[in-house]
Amino acid sequence: MSQTPPTQAAPTQAGPETSLPRTAPLRARAEIDLAALRANVRVLRDRAPHAALMAVVKSDAYGHGMVPCARAALQAGATWLGTATPHEALTLRAAGITSRIMCWLWTPGDPWREGIEADLDMSVSALWALTEVTAAARDAGRPARIQLKADTGLGRNGCQPADWPELVAAARSAEDAGLVRVTGLWSHFACADEPGHPSIAAQLNVFRDMVTYAEKAGIEPEVRHIANSPATLTLPDAHFDLVRTGIAMYGVSPSPELGTPADFGLRPVMTLAASVALVKRVPAGHGVSYGHHYVTSDETTLGLIPIGYADGVPRHASGRGPVLVGGSWRRVAGRVAMDQFVVDLGGQQVPEGSEAVLFGPGDRGEPTAEDWAQAADTIGYEIVTRIGTRIPRVYLNELNELNELNELNELNELNGLNGLREPAGMHEGFGDYDDE
Repeated sequence: MSQTPPTQAAPTQAGPETSLPRTAPLRARAEIDLAALRANVRVLRDRAPHAALMAVVKSDAYGHGMVPCARAALQAGATWLGTATPHEALTLRAAGITSRIMCWLWTPGDPWREGIEADLDMSVSALWALTEVTAAARDAGRPARIQLKADTGLGRNGCQPADWPELVAAARSAEDAGLVRVTGLWSHFACADEPGHPSIAAQLNVFRDMVTYAEKAGIEPEVRHIANSPATLTLPDAHFDLVRTGIAMYGVSPSPELGTPADFGLRPVMTLAASVALVKRVPAGHGVSYGHHYVTSDETTLGLIPIGYADGVPRHASGRGPVLVGGSWRRVAGRVAMDQFVVDLGGQQVPEGSEAVLFGPGDRGEPTAEDWAQAADTIGYEIVTRIGTRIPRVYLNELNELNELNELNELNELNGLNGLREPAGMHEGFGDYDDE
């Protein structure tokens, strides 16, 4: 691992797979490897060859940066983008992104009309939402694109099977009135990250039944979808017309039980590093950080790492979080504080300004996000998503305009001019999906 100070990336005219040079020192940084993200999207497309792919970029692309990651995913063949909130989706539109965008977490009074005018696909789980979106469509003077969400067993958002006939009938009436176009029927798994869990097959059966009911009632969706990242990787029967890939796109495994990122041909996209701010010798018996939960056993060297829980370093990993410093793994010594934490370097000589890597792909000996998840008793999703805005994102391997144009032209030839691949059998019965 390099001992040079961590520094800022700057744009260049380098080729599409060339890392950008670093020119300005930084206290800390999160490097985002867009070449790895594009490669991950291609791997996921290969996992679901008969389905379109939605790149989920909610929560600032799981902490990686929404707009750059959305663009990279589209460059690699994603044809939809997914967000939780309408405000995230509208931010993508404001950035000039014109692909299909679906957003699913709406609350009363949200900007339905703005969503209609921005050509968003908006999820509807209940009659109140349908009432608000149809009113907004009247005001906008144009139909809204909506997708009906079924609660097939997750017990979170979505329409219960008992309420589904009423919602479907109301959506059909709104279609007949020219107020909406139902573009999709969808749901979400509860336990797709737990192989063999009985709820998986149960939810698939309920989803098929609810889709069949809606189609018999006259709904003609463009896409039917239930597969998240783990289902994309392990459940081909769940791919239907579209898969929604979130955490896997960023190279983090949806579940250690399913396998490591490398097991699926994925590479972690984020590397979190900081510059060692201070190195000092302390005597034996010296307390370290709040509460003195760590006390030195011998004379030793301490290194100060200038990021803390305000930056997203989990306080739950106090005493356990791994860091690569000077080519060696160290653990957080004592409690993680708001802005800093300490590592015990022993007798190792590490100069100030040296690089401390909290996590990355792991192939250079550094810890991974999963190592931090285990240290904090959480999941890899939370580790990357919680990295705060005080940590600058440094984007590596951005496509320059010429390379981006060439790659997008190739994708248009592959995917069709409308940017949405129509899977084989998407207008046929559900029996045709059993082999996907």
